[in-house]
Amino acid sequence: MVTGLVAPGAVVELEIGPVAHGGHCVARLALDGDAAGSGGRPGGRVVFVRHTLPGERVRARLTESGDDATFWRADAIDILEASPDRVPSAWPAAGPDGVGGGELAHVALPAQRAWKATVVAEQLQRLAKIEREVVVEAAPGDDERGGLGWRTRIDLVVDDAGRAGMRGIRSHDVHALTDMPLASEAIANLGLFTRKWRPGSHVEAVAPANGQTPIILVDGMPFAGGSADNRPNARTSVRETFTVGGREYSYRVTADGFWQVHREAPSMLTGAVLEGLGDVDGATVLDLYAGAGLFTLPLADAVGLTGEVVSVEGDARAVHDARRNSHDRPNIELHHGEVAKVLAGTIDSDSDVIHADAVVLDPPRAGAGRKVITSIAELRPERIVYVACDPAALARDVSYLAEAGYGLTGLRAFDLFPMTHHVECVAVFTR
Repeated sequence: MVTGLVAPGAVVELEIGPVAHGGHCVARLALDGDAAGSGGRPGGRVVFVRHTLPGERVRARLTESGDDATFWRADAIDILEASPDRVPSAWPAAGPDGVGGGELAHVALPAQRAWKATVVAEQLQRLAKIEREVVVEAAPGDDERGGLGWRTRIDLVVDDAGRAGMRGIRSHDVHALTDMPLASEAIANLGLFTRKWRPGSHVEAVAPANGQTPIILVDGMPFAGGSADNRPNARTSVRETFTVGGREYSYRVTADGFWQVHREAPSMLTGAVLEGLGDVDGATVLDLYAGAGLFTLPLADAVGLTGEVVSVEGDARAVHDARRNSHDRPNIELHHGEVAKVLAGTIDSDSDVIHADAVVLDPPRAGAGRKVITSIAELRPERIVYVACDPAALARDVSYLAEAGYGLTGLRAFDLFPMTHHVECVAVFTR
């Protein structure tokens, strides 16, 4: 039992319990007065602890606490009893008091995947009342690289001294870095951390997995030869390619637009989507949150000349990229607008989205939500394939789909963000 100061910054000893969504483990801290009496909390205060593992005993520094807080937060700073799954951090700069983006760097790769599988299964059980065993699949080459060197895109901020870095977790403070181990070799070779930048600027680096020359953007403008490239014909897009089902696909993508960051993600996710859909030759497939057309082009081949792919995307730049990428595909119909409003017919009035044999959706981290799920169900597709980057949002939407008569019939999970708590899932629903 702890008495005395428990303000942020206080150091407490904790026995670590199970993993939780968000890269934490759960512990309980018993405080004087918690076990009984007015305002007491039987079992102690819930503390979400970073940089630890289940079963460990640690000394942790409280980062958020207070009588009115539902739960507290802490960082493990001293490991008193270590888990057998603990390894030396692959990225110490992302440890306690460090930057975000590497919260599982102290966990062995197989245990990282087991951690993520536990989180996906727990969210499905808690939010969708579904018991399901989950296996998280590794991307080709990640084990050989030790889970490093997979990012083809990174974002950096510059501190007051002109040094490139990242923000601290849950903080606006910039931490200067000397490297970024998750970045691909092509990005690592750009020297982003050895030069001075304009204080306060935003630096982005994009290095396509196909080996195309990387692009650096500073505050959204191309950067070359040590300064901004203001030429009218300055390069502002990249060519992304991948192969799935023995066929190569090529895309032109705005450099600071959205594209999957793991070098293997486009082929792995597209393969899983096509597998989840099954035979759609001659069908109408609705592709929601379609971006620059990652799934749209392979779907166009899958439905054939007698089928149709109807793509909906809210970002104007992504739609512009999609138009360029699909200009020679007569069986693709593109719509620009917020997905919920396009489906409801409140915008894009020329839309004839009144039928879909199947639906593919890849929403942002917040998920699709009830309104979009309801609109999809009203189209009565036979099959829905849902690509999700957040297990909690997926599980919530699984429950909405169940209410609409769609059952979860397939689920694959992919470790496309090693060293982080993030996991990508492809879920299949049928009615």
